Amino acid sequence: MRAEMDKIVTLSDGESTAELQKYLSSLKNDQLIAVITNGALKGKKVGTMIKGIFKGSPPCSTEGSNRRLLVYQHCIPLCESGDLQTEVAADIIGLLMLETHTLSGPSLAQLASLFVEAIKVGKMGSGKSLELFPTVLTALSACEALSYGKGELSGEEYKKQLINSLCSSRWDPQCVIHLTTMFRDVPLSPEELRFVVEKVLRMFTKLDLQEIPPLVYQLLLLSAKGCKKQVLDGIISYFKEQDVCQEEEQKHGESLDLEVQSIPQDQLRHVEGTAILHIVFAIRLDHELGREFLKSFKISYGDLCPFSVALLLSVARIQRYEEQVFDLLKVAIIKSFKDEQLQQGSKFLQDLLPGHCSVAQMILDTVRNSVFGWDHVTQGLVQLGFFLMDTFGPKNGPFGKTTEGSATIARTPTQQACKLGGQVLLQGFKVHEPIRGEILEQVLNRLVTKTASPVNHYLDLFSDIVVSAPMILLESSSKVTETFDHLSYLPLATVQGLLKAVQPLLKVSMSLKDALILVLRKAMFSSQLDGRKSAVTGFLLLLKNFKVLGSLASSQCSQAVSSSQIQVDVHSRYNSAANEAFCLEILSSLRRCLGQQADVRLMLYEGFYDVLRRNSQLASSIMQTLSSQMKRYYEPEQDLLPPVKLEPCITALGDQVYLQEPLAHLVSCTVHCLLWLQNMRRSSNPNMGDSDDDEEEEEEEGYQSELQTILESMTRRMIKSELEDFELDKSAEFSMGSSVGVKNNIYAVLVMGVYEVLMEYNFITANYSKSCFEDLMELFNRYHKLSEILKEKSGKGRVPSNKTPRSLLSLGFISTLLSVLFRDSTQSRQEALSVLRSSGEFVRYAVNVAVQKIQQLEETGHTDGPDGHNTDRTFRFLCDMTSVLMWRYTNIPSVVEDAGKKEKRSSLSHLCLEGLLRIFTACQQRYPDKMAQLLSTMDILDDDAEPDDGDVTEMNFFYIRQFQRALFTQLSGGDEEFNSKEAQLLVSILSVLSRQLKPSSQQFDQMITWTVKICKETSFEDSAFSKGLLTLLFNLHVLYKSPVSLLLELCQDIHSQLGDIDQDVDVEKQSHFATVNTKTSTTAALLVLSQVDRVLDEVDWLIARKKSQTVADKSGSGEATQTAGQQDPIEKAVTLQLGTLLTALNELVQTALLPGTCTITLLRELTRTYSILTTLVKYYIQVCSSQHGALPARFEKLVKLSGSHLTPQCYSFITYAQSGEFSVGGADDKKKKKRNEVNTAASTKLLRETKAIPNLIFSIEQYEKYLITLSKKSKVNLMQYMKLSTSRDFRINTATLDAALQEHDETQEATDSQKAEETQEPKQKKRKQ
Repeated sequence: MRAEMDKIVTLSDGESTAELQKYLSSLKNDQLIAVITNGALKGKKVGTMIKGIFKGSPPCSTEGSNRRLLVYQHCIPLCESGDLQTEVAADIIGLLMLETHTLSGPSLAQLASLFVEAIKVGKMGSGKSLELFPTVLTALSACEALSYGKGELSGEEYKKQLINSLCSSRWDPQCVIHLTTMFRDVPLSPEELRFVVEKVLRMFTKLDLQEIPPLVYQLLLLSAKGCKKQVLDGIISYFKEQDVCQEEEQKHGESLDLEVQSIPQDQLRHVEGTAILHIVFAIRLDHELGREFLKSFKISYGDLCPFSVALLLSVARIQRYEEQVFDLLKVAIIKSFKDEQLQQGSKFLQDLLPGHCSVAQMILDTVRNSVFGWDHVTQGLVQLGFFLMDTFGPKNGPFGKTTEGSATIARTPTQQACKLGGQVLLQGFKVHEPIRGEILEQVLNRLVTKTASPVNHYLDLFSDIVVSAPMILLESSSKVTETFDHLSYLPLATVQGLLKAVQPLLKVSMSLKDALILVLRKAMFSSQLDGRKSAVTGFLLLLKNFKVLGSLASSQCSQAVSSSQIQVDVHSRYNSAANEAFCLEILSSLRRCLGQQADVRLMLYEGFYDVLRRNSQLASSIMQTLSSQMKRYYEPEQDLLPPVKLEPCITALGDQVYLQEPLAHLVSCTVHCLLWLQNMRRSSNPNMGDSDDDEEEEEEEGYQSELQTILESMTRRMIKSELEDFELDKSAEFSMGSSVGVKNNIYAVLVMGVYEVLMEYNFITANYSKSCFEDLMELFNRYHKLSEILKEKSGKGRVPSNKTPRSLLSLGFISTLLSVLFRDSTQSRQEALSVLRSSGEFVRYAVNVAVQKIQQLEETGHTDGPDGHNTDRTFRFLCDMTSVLMWRYTNIPSVVEDAGKKEKRSSLSHLCLEGLLRIFTACQQRYPDKMAQLLSTMDILDDDAEPDDGDVTEMNFFYIRQFQRALFTQLSGGDEEFNSKEAQLLVSILSVLSRQLKPSSQQFDQMITWTVKICKETSFEDSAFSKGLLTLLFNLHVLYKSPVSLLLELCQDIHSQLGDIDQDVDVEKQSHFATVNTKTSTTAALLVLSQVDRVLDEVDWLIARKKSQTVADKSGSGEATQTAGQQDPIEKAVTLQLGTLLTALNELVQTALLPGTCTITLLRELTRTYSILTTLVKYYIQVCSSQHGALPARFEKLVKLSGSHLTPQCYSFITYAQSGEFSVGGADDKKKKKRNEVNTAASTKLLRETKAIPNLIFSIEQYEKYLITLSKKSKVNLMQYMKLSTSRDFRINTATLDAALQEHDETQEATDSQKAEETQEPKQKKRKQ
């Protein structure tokens, strides 16, 4: 072998080619092959030898050509075999590539087939020789003609056949990456490229997870040739499927006890992370790829999945895409929430469509997945979180008012999006250490800088962070300290939220606490009022939270807490003496506030009670402060009236008078603190122990008895005092315009407040003695007299100056008072209670205050007075009041009370109902998960079967039945008995309670049946009640099924009640719903139209959804998705909904509606209906152009219906709307005058309406325009159903014209006026002569 090899080399080095040719011809093929193999294995001179063989085999001769082919056919498998050294194989392939172009067409074809066969049987494992394949294919495509089967093909076609057969055969998973790499060098037409990409994407699932990233990399390089969208979509959908499988396995794995996971989670996440890096790298280099990537998501956000969200967030790090990505995610998130809301609110949509894919859930999944080293995603997550919170956070209301209370649940899509931002940041904070500092810094920055807009959402987030990771936060406590420096400049609400949030940290970190105290001390002397208020807030918070050990609440637990390191620290540094000194020091700081503005004092008075309850050791200090403050305004001379000095309570600045001391609040704070202490002393053990305690107790009892004496004396003298003693009699001036009036108003409010506080004090200390209650009634009579004067005086002014001032009674007291007034049947108390019960005014006052308190709770989430901010206690009071009011309302029928009091009785029931309604709405808003608890505390009549506690729905329905009964009693009493306001309240309560029923439950069905029955049978001519009832019906019905059939019946009723626009037409009398009558028809029409709008929203949404699906199908597979025989369920539903709507609107359009809002709203809804019909027509144009399907018969019917039933009627209605305005009028002067007034009013309205009318005409014409286009596309003449309109600005009314022509004495002018818009005008002119 060696000899032959050397000979070939020697001859090829020589000059004579003929000799080389001759020698090669003498060798047999087998020998030649053996020589090549031997040389290649040894790796010596093989390159030179192969060059020699090629040199001696001229491609022009058959022999030479065959020999060349032989070399190729032998070398290719040899290189694949893996027996050769890498360099040798590379050399051989390099040589072969250089000579490929010299091969003849048939040889190339054979070679190519050799490759294809080798790939099919999986012999291309190492992929070395695959480098040669592109060269072969390139040379092949350059050939003119090749024999193929019995005929001939051009080289291009032959190459296409080869690629086709290659892509449709089986590939060995090992060679997928090599093949993908190889195809990068093959010149491919777009169609061939698509074949290849599809094949590679199909192979993804056959590969091992670890091989996916390199394949993704190669695919992305291949995408430089085209098919970018397909490559990206394929990669994303592969990972989407893997995620789903992995999730399924996790779910079922737990139940099946699978030991081995087919897809280990951490491995999958790491592979995904690498793939994301590859894609982002490719997008950085190829902007076309980036554009394709974003474009595919703009079409449909339904394609989002946790992987693609992570990918989007990584792409956002490329500056040119950052804004686009966040906008895209913003739109997707808000759209997802809106869709979810739309689907939840409509049974029609729920039945039609499967579950909703939640983008929010995907984003939270991405946060969870990013734990696996996705550092390139975390930055995007932080940006996204803040982007959502900034964009969708609460905004300022009108006039810069902020909406209070962050306790409400996220209800609207924007609130949900903001909440999602918070969740992303909180979860991110928990799992990613590197971003914690940044998140914290950004949250705190926003709290400091966003002073003009509400920051509740950032406060909530900050508070969650503190709770979830207090120790981590301490590491970056310097940032928190920096924020403290800005405290005195921040709005009060922000300061309160911030301090409440950091409070857990203050107990652990001395340095933080010291920093805060320094800042608060400075703030005490701030020139800004808000700064001083912030200081008071901060100090009160500290007092509440740093217990002096030995305070009642914490004395038991002080020994048991030294287990953890933190607690040891607390106890070594925060010993009892230090804490007490610390608290007393703060108290002395706070005493300075007693000389400041009323607002600051007020905060102190409102805070002291809570401090005392948490820190009872501070009692003596607090009580001394309060009593010395009280004495400033108390008149110690027992014979002098009145017992309080009002002069020092006000201050004047220039000609303005201000309140300086909120006296009533001071008395109130003192009373509550005193009562609490007395209570505590009674309940704690009287035999306490050593002498120190005795001394303290004596001291305490000393000021307690002193305060009691003061309060008793005040009560006695306040009863004796007449209004004149306060300079507040009927003749006093109360106008807010003069300083005297302002002063009197302030005095009146203070005096009323003091009366209220004394009433509460006397009630609690009275222990049900009759004489004390008589005193209490005296106080109330004085209070009532003053409040009546105030009401009367403020009512006289042009503007009612102030509403009733907020009552100073505490919620707890009101709750107790209502219970004893209505439900206390203890025998010994009856005599005393009869004093209170006998005064109707007092009872009504008590219920009124209760309603006022609940309203405040609903609006702000807390109430004034002690325990107002304690949610649990507040909720308990609510429960008590609910049961009392419910009992009072259901148990005392009006028959019991005599006719004289009937008016008052109804208003009391009315108040009880209002209270109940407010409680239910407040509870739904503030304690949504406690509704069942609230209802279970209401114990109603014993003879009714008690509902089972276990079943919340049952219990809820039990109360619904109570209120249904009450309403039924109202309605069955006839017109005299019917109390509209009470009935409206009952309907409102029913609608609040029915929200708690599950739409799938049997109770919900009963509720809706009952509501329909009431609507059908109630015929009171009361539009407000009718509105409430119909609204309830619609709200229930929409969760039961689509309301279109209901709307149709109502429209028929309205038509038959109001009559037709053509007065000669008699409308068939129909009455499905008795609640629609002549008086309530207009209200009903407006409600129906608002429901029509809602149905149109749903239809519009469905069409848009179908459109985006069509676009996605078109760009994706291009296959027709629906068979000709059956219509798509969504299209069918849309057509049916619109069909019924058109019939309903056809009724309304013929109805003689009153001019004004009703007419305009109808015109608007008609315009919208035509716009949506146009959208539907456009959708079918799109379908026809892409799929060439026939139009569904239902759609043709719909078009026919619109042409025959709606359009002509719309034009008559336009004529009616324009002329009906002027059809008022008469002969005599009074009527003429009135007519002119009506004309001017009507013409201004017309100006508003004229926009509605042209809009309607335009939308009808747009609809017809697109119908013509669709007719051409679908070859169906849809315009045969349309009649062209004659309704234009220029109209000739033929009937009027004939009449006018017969009048010979009419001048030319009159003829001109026929063009005017009013039908009646000429006749009126004739009358004038």
